Amino acid sequence: MPADLPPTVDAVIVEAARLPASPSERAFSILTLEGEAIATAPRLDEALTATPGVQLFRRTSSQASNPTTQGISVRSIAGSGASRALVTLDGVPQNDPFGGWVLWTGLPPIAVEQARVVRGAGAGPYGAGALTGSIQLQERTSVPRGGEYEVYGGERGLVGGAAAGAVGDVFAAVAAERSDGWIPMGEGRGAADAELYYRGLSGALRWTPKLAGRELALRLSGFQEKRGAGIVGADSRAAGATASATLADAAEGEELGWRAQAWAKRSDLENRSAAVAAGRIGTTPANEQYATPAVGYGFNAALRRDRAVGGWELGADARLFDGETRENYRYMGGAFTRGRIAGGTQSVVGIYGEAYRNAGPWLLTAGARLDRWATFDGHRREWDLASGAATLDNRPQDRDGWLPTGRVGARYDAGSSLYLRGAAYAGFRPATLNELYRPFRVGNDVTEANAELSPEKLYGIEFGLGSEGPWRWDVTVFANRLDGAIANVTIGFGEGTFPIAGFIPAGGVLRQRQNAGHVDAYGVEAQIERRWERASVRLAGAYTDAEVDGGSAAPQLTGLRPAQTPRLTASAEGTWRPTPRLNLRAAARYEGDRWDDDLNTRRLSAGTQVNLRADWTVSRNVTLYAAAENLFDAEIETAETGDGLESFDQPRTVRAGLILRR
Repeated sequence: MPADLPPTVDAVIVEAARLPASPSERAFSILTLEGEAIATAPRLDEALTATPGVQLFRRTSSQASNPTTQGISVRSIAGSGASRALVTLDGVPQNDPFGGWVLWTGLPPIAVEQARVVRGAGAGPYGAGALTGSIQLQERTSVPRGGEYEVYGGERGLVGGAAAGAVGDVFAAVAAERSDGWIPMGEGRGAADAELYYRGLSGALRWTPKLAGRELALRLSGFQEKRGAGIVGADSRAAGATASATLADAAEGEELGWRAQAWAKRSDLENRSAAVAAGRIGTTPANEQYATPAVGYGFNAALRRDRAVGGWELGADARLFDGETRENYRYMGGAFTRGRIAGGTQSVVGIYGEAYRNAGPWLLTAGARLDRWATFDGHRREWDLASGAATLDNRPQDRDGWLPTGRVGARYDAGSSLYLRGAAYAGFRPATLNELYRPFRVGNDVTEANAELSPEKLYGIEFGLGSEGPWRWDVTVFANRLDGAIANVTIGFGEGTFPIAGFIPAGGVLRQRQNAGHVDAYGVEAQIERRWERASVRLAGAYTDAEVDGGSAAPQLTGLRPAQTPRLTASAEGTWRPTPRLNLRAAARYEGDRWDDDLNTRRLSAGTQVNLRADWTVSRNVTLYAAAENLFDAEIETAETGDGLESFDQPRTVRAGLILRR
């Protein structure tokens, strides 16, 4: 290969049956990730959370976090394991039908070409769940003619591989990874502590033939994973599959465009937790969630016309979720003594309309939605395993309601690539089946469900200023109010017996999910980026001042910061290609302190992580790379127990890999 040529290969284009992004979105705060930002990330959630304000519920990435803590939010208003952001892949929701979390194992970076992060509550086509924003993923449409293949390995038993390819109208991707992990507990660890191991496998197949001049996409995907929880006897297994059919006519010029889509999801989760003995000398089983079968069905449709002077979009969507947890608990005398089945059904149906107008330098847009939500067939039955006698048979009352939401926005192009914009919006998120019906236990801490939870609602305004010149930059200030915020509220401390949950051991805490008043959040987000022929740099940061007003529901929380909500996050990324063969990439992320609990008694210290990666082009087809995550082996605190013991994120991890493009 001549020294002055970058690696190039012939590409195959496989369409994905999608409408282009609406021109009206230019009035809102949107960040687009693509290219190296996704391709070089170990996992997709790590690429997303490099954006300040975007966070998983806890600090640990999805390589080590329990499935039930992989909820994602777009702004640091109040983290949640149930996700306060809606994640879609070419229009299909990726949030779990039972718990709302996102199982990132099923979304390998090799299969994703773009992620559009929309900050702010979504009306319009986003619907229920887009409370703090939406993350719109697009599956890959361009792959090398002979496919792309990657294998890698690293410290602590890390081994993985991925492949993507296309033949005719068929696209396929597969990924697998395993790691022996690390022991998260720091000082004070004992025989109760174990590694956060991980085993994951995923695959996707998409067929996109032409149908009477329209694009049809038939897609099938699935995943399975197994992981350790860092405590002896505590682990989880998860699996899921999604099928979708999309028919679209993107149209050209000012003709009508439309899309119709139907999808179905199935998921299952096994999750074992354990109680930790004093001094961490050992564990005993606490709960055995041996199955969580859940299904989701959905349909959405949109009709759009875009013209030079403006345009409009009309649409509708519907989702139905059904699932339950099946588990054994109350471990006594060497065996579980109680059984539990709890779950229900949930539906959301909505219609929306949105329009925009171009008036000289102005872009004006407005939209409204009306949704009908319902939860029904709720049940929670508990019984004695030895006798079969019922100890609890609770049938919560069916509940439903109407919720109107909307958004308006304006953008003014001031010349010289400078623009100003402003927006106001409202959105909502119904409580998940998991929040409504399933209690859970982590170590000695117990959290009870609450079938009376109402949907969360968010109202907000924002103003932005930026430039699309050689130096691309944007500054946004926002004010949000989260009403009826669903939080795990502390209602008791161990050691003791409580009517709602039974015995709580010493050092443990009893919490219940509640609509805990409201959260007011004010903040600023800023980013600046510049790209040259052989280098690029990007700096970004977010500051959010969030405070809880618990009202009469949770007065003990008034004046406190929401759990798992940092005030300040910042990131820096840079790339440099000193020669056509060598590409260097460095990234650093800082996060200020956050509280591990609702009462602000367990502080997780601030931390900074630095990652490096070097790619060496051997030939047009072969690239070798070496990478180090957490290069300086920083101690990133992820959790703290009631007795003050700390857990930490991934230590320095070095890995190397090979990428083959044919």
